Amino acid sequence: MGRGKDIDGSEGVPTFYGKELRWKREQAGMSLDQLLVGSYYGRTHLSDIERGERSMPLDLAQHVDRKLGTDGYFERNCEDVRKSRRKGHAKYFEKVLEAEKQALTIEEWSLSTFPGLLQTPPYARALVWASHPTATDEWVEEKVQARLGRARLFDDDHAKPEYWAILHEALLTDSILPPEEMADQLDRIVELAERRRIVPQIVPRNCGAYPLMLSSIMVMTFPDAPPLVYTESSYSGDTIDDPALVKQYRKAYDRLRAVGLAPATSLAMIKAAAEEYRNGKRPDRLE
Repeated sequence: MGRGKDIDGSEGVPTFYGKELRWKREQAGMSLDQLLVGSYYGRTHLSDIERGERSMPLDLAQHVDRKLGTDGYFERNCEDVRKSRRKGHAKYFEKVLEAEKQALTIEEWSLSTFPGLLQTPPYARALVWASHPTATDEWVEEKVQARLGRARLFDDDHAKPEYWAILHEALLTDSILPPEEMADQLDRIVELAERRRIVPQIVPRNCGAYPLMLSSIMVMTFPDAPPLVYTESSYSGDTIDDPALVKQYRKAYDRLRAVGLAPATSLAMIKAAAEEYRNGKRPDRLE
């Protein structure tokens, strides 16, 4: 079988790798399903890899090499693909980067910072500098741009993922930015909400004790895979897929949602805080 399209390395490592995989598969006269016989993966997963939209798991790379007789090529290069896809992100965040692109729903709870998917450049930059005060400008900017790039999923498909963010009121009142930049950060959340792309919900300071007081979490569900939970601290993160733990976090998140203000009330509160910052004032706390 002749080679179809030329592989253009300028398109990036994941795209190059995916096109090479597709070329080798078609050269061998195999369909996606035929190549996957004997593995635990589905055709959608492999198709995503061929399009450069997913990383190749090591065990699948080894399986592909055996089936196609490619002498370890895909196993040797799968780590390069993973490194390229997570550029600007910590290694422990790699699984989340893959998962959020496939998610049907993403639900986040954030106690001390706005979630990365909602951050503006100044906000993201302030957080990175605070965590890495001796880093170079170039290193910081790579981190910031990588974080901002994740938010493209809000534009790629209006229907998914459905995104719900529960935020503590302190995020509105305890600013880490100058007033004008803080107003822009809140405006970003308002803009996404008014596009009906996200639903923000505020947990007020005066609500007393509530679930998940000690941790921020992300809960993701998928069309063809079990749900995942991600928890993070300053310099580490943990992806949880144990069904019992996921169920426990799921219940805690639902109880936290019951503590929060109604979405419409929450959005009005965010708008009011943004306006006060624009006027050079500090938003009042709920009492």
